[in-house]
Amino acid sequence: MSMAHQARKRFGQHFLVDEGVVHQIVRAIQPQADDPMVEIGPGLSALTGPLLQSVARLTVVELDRDLAARLRHAWAPERLNVIEADALSVDFSALGSGLRIVGNLPYNISSPLLFHLAQYADAVRDQHFMLQREVIDRMVARPASSDYGRLSIMLQARYAMEKLFDVEPDAFDPPPKVMSSVVRMLPLPDDRPRPRSEQAFAAVVTRAFAQRRKMLRRVLADWADDIDWEALGVAPTDRAEVVTPVQFMAMSDQLVAAGRLGIAN
Repeated sequence: MSMAHQARKRFGQHFLVDEGVVHQIVRAIQPQADDPMVEIGPGLSALTGPLLQSVARLTVVELDRDLAARLRHAWAPERLNVIEADALSVDFSALGSGLRIVGNLPYNISSPLLFHLAQYADAVRDQHFMLQREVIDRMVARPASSDYGRLSIMLQARYAMEKLFDVEPDAFDPPPKVMSSVVRMLPLPDDRPRPRSEQAFAAVVTRAFAQRRKMLRRVLADWADDIDWEALGVAPTDRAEVVTPVQFMAMSDQLVAAGRLGIAN
């Protein structure tokens, strides 16, 4: 591949160039020959090549037209299926079941992309992503910690997540201004706690964290009379950041039962 590719700011491109980090990620994934593997944002193929040494066929989602053309040129279509699209618009359920999704995600769309992927969690076996460390710290945060918030709750309701390791900025070209980390996300099983209405659950969590410094009963004042705070185990002075995902689900269920929010799933 002759021409050097210029990283594009609008795509949030930071290309992974440290082979040691690449091997660390591949070791964490442990790809097997028949895995239905999907890579988001393959870029300059730092992970693509090593993954193709293990899997028989790989699907990649790449928005950048020039990079998509390079990928098609480098591997035969029976080895590499290139979907030239914005990952936010891809229907991942159309790619099969038991998917193993990996990627060095563009940091500028990481949260929307994680929420988009959550819709397809039933079709996914696991996800391994490199993201800004600050985002992963929020994803895995426990209640009553400063990083705990809407992202923590909405993703923890759907996945078991583990931060695996940090990655220094100089592992990329160009280096980002922030530290990165790698996270493992395992969709929770069918018997996981789930709200009566996903819509109501999302609405309650979003509003609860709109003013995270205030006491929750004040922030949710419009709905407070329809919530049995005592049954939930939420004290009068509690803020949103001490309430667990399961407590938020129970809270949204009470509001659905009272006819204040959403319809059941």
